[in-house]
Amino acid sequence: MTTLPITRMTLYKHGVGFFERRAKLEGDAVTLTFPVEAMNDVLKSLTAVDWGEGQVTGIDYATPQSREERLTGCSVRLDDGRSLRDLLISLRGRQVRLLLDQAETAEGVLIGLDELPERQPVAASLVSLLQDGGQTRAFTLGRVQGVDILDEQGAADLRFFLQVSLTQERQRQVTIRLTPGRHDLSVSYVAPAPVWRVSYRLLADSETGEALLLGWGIFDNQLDEDLENVALTLTAGMPISFIYDLYTPFTPERPEIKEEERVAPGPVNFAGALPEEPVMAAAAAPPSPKMMRARKPMAEQLAQTTAVETAGAAKGALFQYRIQTPVSVGRGQSAMAPILSVTLPCQKELLYNGAKMPDHPVASLRLENKTGLTLERGPALVLEDGDYAGEAVLPFTAVDAEFVVPFAVELGVRVREQSGSRTEIHGLSLEKAYLLVEEWDIRWREYRLFNSTAQAMTVLVEQSRQTQYELFDSPEPAETSEDSVRFAVELPPQSEKTLRINRRRLRRRREEISSQSYVKLQRYLRQGLMDRKTHDLIAEILGLMEQIDRQNERLAEIEKERDALYQGQEQTRETMQVLGSSGKEGKLRAQYVDRLQQMQTSLDALAGEEQNVRQKIKRLENAIQEKLGDAA
Repeated sequence: MTTLPITRMTLYKHGVGFFERRAKLEGDAVTLTFPVEAMNDVLKSLTAVDWGEGQVTGIDYATPQSREERLTGCSVRLDDGRSLRDLLISLRGRQVRLLLDQAETAEGVLIGLDELPERQPVAASLVSLLQDGGQTRAFTLGRVQGVDILDEQGAADLRFFLQVSLTQERQRQVTIRLTPGRHDLSVSYVAPAPVWRVSYRLLADSETGEALLLGWGIFDNQLDEDLENVALTLTAGMPISFIYDLYTPFTPERPEIKEEERVAPGPVNFAGALPEEPVMAAAAAPPSPKMMRARKPMAEQLAQTTAVETAGAAKGALFQYRIQTPVSVGRGQSAMAPILSVTLPCQKELLYNGAKMPDHPVASLRLENKTGLTLERGPALVLEDGDYAGEAVLPFTAVDAEFVVPFAVELGVRVREQSGSRTEIHGLSLEKAYLLVEEWDIRWREYRLFNSTAQAMTVLVEQSRQTQYELFDSPEPAETSEDSVRFAVELPPQSEKTLRINRRRLRRRREEISSQSYVKLQRYLRQGLMDRKTHDLIAEILGLMEQIDRQNERLAEIEKERDALYQGQEQTRETMQVLGSSGKEGKLRAQYVDRLQQMQTSLDALAGEEQNVRQKIKRLENAIQEKLGDAA
């Protein structure tokens, strides 16, 4: 059987790689070995194509079984710590030749191994043979130097046991069956692979306002073979990927369905796929002549000596870095391949965001991705005028998009922050029985910036965008991004400045007129939030409401008086029940009757007063509604 070398490899950022093996060969089968954990991906993706005149007839692999399941029927079983002893026990009844010390041999049918009790030397155990003529001989185990297995089945079982022990636990073999003859065979598949990484070098020149951006792709060879002259592609993006168990046999229980007639209703059409987006290849732009004249020696040397042969290609939602020079990486080694070398205009600036870096602004480089390549996220070493300036992480950046590289803290500028909030009434109006209040929810933040250096500084103060709040009484933003706004603060040498940012949002709420007071109305009038007409109307309504409150208080008093009269009547009736109708008791009973009549007269008077009070309340309420109606 023949194996295939890897000729092309594409690595992704989500833990898989796409591999292609290809070679011209002769034979009827090719065997590939894969780690057990790769089998589900291999079975999901393996594709074999014969580019010559031959054909692929099939692909087969061993059904996954445990070690014990595969060894079922194998007569040889060896323990890790006593292989010779277990071999002699397994070969019982088979023809063997024992290789003994002193160059002596003994041949016959192995009877077995007689082991001594515990704590006795293992070497003193006896190995017994049945020789031709029926003679039986025994030898101590210590004399046995080797065993020739003369029985072919026994030898085959030993070889099978050793093969299972070598490959069963961690590797699986896949055999591609071919028609006899010559083949130009390619086999491609997806398998787990370490993610590739990217590392940048950013060399900025303060005189020219340009920076050399170098990018290196880092990848690992964790395969069980060396990679020789492999076409390498590094892919950015997030393709959907998953593990689907195709390797483990599974037989589900199925329902029993009776046969039935089925007729299709008619033709079914599906729309074709949209044309694939054209491939956009982009080569790295050469350094400008101005940059070549002014660049420091390190940047110039790096640009000249770092050979970058990378083509970029947009593949729908993905972006590929195709390394034009084949790579070779030994088994268990890692490598770095240059993927980018381009000169870009850059602008140095100071950015301050207290949520990201408190107390001090961060020195940053602002660049625009004019490389023609999508930049994958990765760490960057920043050199400024040839000296180490700091480190940063370049964000994932599309072509022509702007990106900022913060690389050092500017300790010469210190920032102190204060913030607060308040509410201010914006306007008042009547809405039926409510006072509609419009008020500003105001939030402010103040920055005090101190420049202790001898150089003038410009600091961009960054705040997150708050779409629900508007700026007022604040400087205009110097720039706005998708999620933030930035304000420029010019700081002369040895100076201090204050920046105050005010934001506000208009909110509306309703308050019942009854909850207002004359004091609040006077304050609203003085502040110009309410006109005189509205003030007088609400004050008049409050006066009517106060009258209603007094009438309601009288209703409560009437109810108390009525309850007292009801209680007095009940007590009088209970007393009258025990009095006679003649003599002194008769006279006393007549007095109680008079008292009941008086209490009833009082109840009748209270009922009349209650009716009058309720009518008065109704008139007052109608008057309030009329005034509210007039205001509307």
